[in-house]
Amino acid sequence: MAYNGGTMYCDSMNLPTTGKDSTLRHFIEEREDLPTLKRRISQMKAFLYNPSTGVRSVLFFCILSLSSISLAQLPYQQGAEHKKAAPEPKAQSQQDSIGFFLHQWQHYMGSGSPYRPVIITVVTLIVLLNLKAYLTKVMRKHVKEKAFRKENATHFMKVWNSVWKFVIAILVIVAMSGSLRLLGLTAGFFGMMLGWSLQQPVTGLAAWLMIILKKPFRIGDRVVIAGITGDVTSISLTHVVLNQVGGSVGGEERSGRGILIPNAILFQNTIINYTLDQKYMLDEVPVRLTFDSDWDEAKRIMIEVATEVTKKIIAETNQAPFIRAEFLDWGILVRLRYNTIAVERQEISTRIVEILLREFARAYPRVRFAIPSTHVRYRPDTALLHEKIAASNAKDEEARGSSNHPPHAVPSDRTG
Repeated sequence: MAYNGGTMYCDSMNLPTTGKDSTLRHFIEEREDLPTLKRRISQMKAFLYNPSTGVRSVLFFCILSLSSISLAQLPYQQGAEHKKAAPEPKAQSQQDSIGFFLHQWQHYMGSGSPYRPVIITVVTLIVLLNLKAYLTKVMRKHVKEKAFRKENATHFMKVWNSVWKFVIAILVIVAMSGSLRLLGLTAGFFGMMLGWSLQQPVTGLAAWLMIILKKPFRIGDRVVIAGITGDVTSISLTHVVLNQVGGSVGGEERSGRGILIPNAILFQNTIINYTLDQKYMLDEVPVRLTFDSDWDEAKRIMIEVATEVTKKIIAETNQAPFIRAEFLDWGILVRLRYNTIAVERQEISTRIVEILLREFARAYPRVRFAIPSTHVRYRPDTALLHEKIAASNAKDEEARGSSNHPPHAVPSDRTG
């Protein structure tokens, strides 16, 4: 066998160029030379083990395996007598190709074939390794970019790799049995077992991924989760830590109590974020005024006070404070509304109230606070009053008459 310029010649094998034995020579001359074949196999291997190729690697592996099987099964006998194949119709050629493929498939992948377990194991291992490599690359990129803390990303990738190793080991062991049905049943049962036994931990990890990818809240945001209000101080793989707002104290002040919220419940509860899409939130201070208060003066005072306290926020939002009012049975309810910082809400409202008290005191009595009160006024019954007066006068007359006529002595009936 000789090589010249990328073409393989079989003169050293003494194969005839014409006659009945020319079929084998024609087949060999159509194949590439050995260096080219080796180079192509190396390129296929490099492509096969490249994680970015994904599922395409498996397809090329199958093609390479089938090609190797076909070449290995070609009838080759050096010096054997063969007739020169006559041109066959296209339909007959296709039928022969399909029959050859089915024969090879039955030989290597049939139920009784000794090659079946090996092929299934190799294909399963290659598929899982390529899938793991591709998904790990994508997951590592997103987790490292969006995780709030580097430790969380490191711990998650450790758990990710451990789970993949366990899954690959189980499926490869099952694949060694050579049964595709058993492999599918094992994969389904294994997934069901993991979903049932590790429901809360898996849900917690999924919720953590949701937090770092969708970012419904960040560290420092004030949120309400499962009815608990607090400022987010930490986000881990299993819990969200809140610095409780309120609880042991009135209003919206940080109490200092740490609340651990399991990540698994985030999918089942409504999450309220005070500043999800914007930095500031709307707040109000209610003020109750009497009906006879000077409305223009009261409005001027309240707008000026809120503008002075929140002037930095107004410069960023371009939204000035405003007033909304409504009637009550005993006065006017005025709502002074303004933009505020969520975590400083209580402090800003307190400063506004303090200044309003001083300004309203200077404006008194033109501006007065309304105080709910009830006045009870009794109206006496005139006829009953006259009867009582007449009875009182009669008693007085009787008392004066008895004083002018003293009573006679009553004789005693006792005998000596």
